Amino acid sequence: MPSNPSRLNSNIPDIDSDSDESFHSLQDDPQPSTNPTPTTPNPQPKHTPTAPKPTFERFPPEEEATLLASSNSIKGEGNQQFGKGSFSSAIQIYDRALASCPNYLDYELAVLRSNIAACHIKLEEWKEAVESAEKGVDCLERLEPLPEVREKGKKDEQGKDGDVGGVEEVDEELEERMKRLQLSGHTLAEIRNLQVKLLMRRAKAKTSLGGWSSLQGADEDYRILLSPAMLPCLSPTDRRNVTEEARKLTPRLNEAKEKEMAEMMGKLKGLGNSILKPFGLSTENFQFVKDEKSGGYSMNFDQNAGKK
Repeated sequence: MPSNPSRLNSNIPDIDSDSDESFHSLQDDPQPSTNPTPTTPNPQPKHTPTAPKPTFERFPPEEEATLLASSNSIKGEGNQQFGKGSFSSAIQIYDRALASCPNYLDYELAVLRSNIAACHIKLEEWKEAVESAEKGVDCLERLEPLPEVREKGKKDEQGKDGDVGGVEEVDEELEERMKRLQLSGHTLAEIRNLQVKLLMRRAKAKTSLGGWSSLQGADEDYRILLSPAMLPCLSPTDRRNVTEEARKLTPRLNEAKEKEMAEMMGKLKGLGNSILKPFGLSTENFQFVKDEKSGGYSMNFDQNAGKK
């Protein structure tokens, strides 16, 4: 019996995105070796994990292999529907594949979530695409967390710009992650490549969804993709596309921020006027003046403002 029966029948093709996110091509799932060499995950800075860490009871090897083979077979049917352009039907079939797949096989679950996200993108169902991609990202977080990237302009404790770095001590959490990675039968390179695919799809959906919050999320995804830990995993074409999409996103992000801030201030102004009106006042009586030296604001009261 093979040393890793859970990987049997894993050659069902996964939907792969072209560099321009056209989603037309199919690419076989990577073929792990029969006896995968344990690979130590890249050290990550300590942080509160965003993904849950459930402990699942594993099926016996033979039963796991049977369930996975069934899931892969169903996934193959979904890939055929995707190739025919029947994206809604493909989603339903992928959902069946998810139901058949053991809920601790994080990589296989993430592949299915990525395929579902691809279908939603083709249907321009942006919210659903974001949700599917996020579920896939969460699955892989249990195998290898994404690198943390600080917000633009922020510095670390030593006052340096860049990504959060450092060497993580080998603690129980890291040991558990190494064990899960070894049991998965997949390498870090395979995990990172799938993370790239999921992040690109999530960023595309968030960009299309629009709004300040969604565009911020897309900007964060692009910064993660262009971080030192992820950049080597991008193909030259993907690297160019991600760089270009991130560049085009900046003015849209600033515009959305200004628009939503103006809307919020307008609502606050209306609320303030409704409170001040019984006193014969309005927000026009209060003027905020910025101190260019300190960057703070001072408030001046003008009794006659709005009456001139």
